[in-house]
Amino acid sequence: MREALLLFAEKGYIDTSTKVIAQRAEVSEALIFKHFGNKDRLLFHLIKSGYRRVLQHHRGMMIYRDAKSFLRSMINLPRELVSEEPLFWKLQERLSHHEFSRQQHELFMKPVYPAIRRAFTELGHENPELETQLLLMIIETLWKKEANGELGQSAEMAKLLEAKYGLAT
Repeated sequence: MREALLLFAEKGYIDTSTKVIAQRAEVSEALIFKHFGNKDRLLFHLIKSGYRRVLQHHRGMMIYRDAKSFLRSMINLPRELVSEEPLFWKLQERLSHHEFSRQQHELFMKPVYPAIRRAFTELGHENPELETQLLLMIIETLWKKEANGELGQSAEMAKLLEAKYGLAT
């Protein structure tokens, strides 16, 4: 699985064969098929297990204590997630067009939307719905840029967003 994740993230899903995965993992290709059935099911397993790891590690991130700390954690989430699981998030970025990958990401993000809207409402923002949509678009862009190594100033970007929303500590 580690080699498959590495190869899918670096070379892409389509450009990676089970033969190459087996060679890199020093196992037989038949063993991959025995455990996963086919390359698609191996990919599905990698995606599901990746989100499971993220959720287990960040259980507390979804706990809503107060509006400001919740928004602060959401703003810093892309940098934290990518730094902890860079290959998984690089894979997810590469597969953003893939239906299963997109569905799993939407399930992951689904509980975030109402909590962010609640935070903006509590903080008295004029249009909490639009602010929520905007922040989620920014978060989506940040993790993708971070996963590709295209965001050299992620900490500064987070500070800027915190200041924009009056969350600076």
